Amino acid sequence: MRDLGKVGLLVINLGTPDGPDPASVRRYLAEFLSDPRVVEIPQLLWQPILRGPILLTRPKKSAHAYRQVWMKDGSPLAVYTRDTARGLQDRLGPEVMVDWAMRYGNPSIGSRLAAMIAAGCDRILLAPLYPQYCAATTATALDAAYAALGKMRAQPAIRTLPPYHADPAYIEALRASTQAQLDALDFAPDLLIASFHGMPERTRQLGDPYRDQCVESARLLGEALGREVRVTFQSRFGPAKWLGPATDAVLRQLPSENVRNVAVLTPGFSADCLETLEEIAIRGKEDFIASGGNNFVHLSCLNASQDAMNLYESLTRRELAGWLER
Repeated sequence: MRDLGKVGLLVINLGTPDGPDPASVRRYLAEFLSDPRVVEIPQLLWQPILRGPILLTRPKKSAHAYRQVWMKDGSPLAVYTRDTARGLQDRLGPEVMVDWAMRYGNPSIGSRLAAMIAAGCDRILLAPLYPQYCAATTATALDAAYAALGKMRAQPAIRTLPPYHADPAYIEALRASTQAQLDALDFAPDLLIASFHGMPERTRQLGDPYRDQCVESARLLGEALGREVRVTFQSRFGPAKWLGPATDAVLRQLPSENVRNVAVLTPGFSADCLETLEEIAIRGKEDFIASGGNNFVHLSCLNASQDAMNLYESLTRRELAGWLER
């Protein structure tokens, strides 16, 4: 047996308010929207806008949306990310210490890294659960980890989980989850839509691979399912041009094209959250039905399902190779 410390695995997701109330949402949005990876506007110009009209008005509206999806044990994103970490702990066994953190909000990346190191981890795999790489998700999660490590005298060895947008294990997990949910429906969708979180078009022009990776994921999923998967992008914010086509506009247009039964999956999200459960499952359905659609369903994210556990065990065991005894 090697005379080494413990191996750690830190599962990272985007973040969530501590509660579905305006004060908690305001704190969360202030941290989230102050990240220059998220809003690429000079802070001298952006902060007065953020601290003024945005944080004075948006928290109340967002808190109402969060209340519609809040679960008994907390926000869906926190609950499913925690359950994913627990499931991975069961799969990987005592040889690996598995923990979880959020880029924004609690538990913070820095606090969980410190706890893992205090528990004896001298090798840690950072695993941002973003299949498609984006500077505003993957990169900023790793930025936060590196910033915390930068304050430490004694640092652990670090590995990072690469994007897995085209990994066969990811495509298979999506295929299995999607097909099982489609088989359980009492209607046959005319169209399957893959809605990804949007980003400003400028980020693509600057070299971010996110859009192309989203399109490739949907293409591979369509091949695996043997049917068309149409790509759209959701969650536009601000006046800038964003990646398109926009999910909400497409859903309102489809009934006029005689597409009246739709299933929407959100494969860029590892776990259901406000953007999937409120924006798509509630407001997206309302838009589609009000425009003349008949049947609408949002297909659940992988969450902490067995399909998800199979995927994450495959990915993390590969990245932990050489650190584990077996």
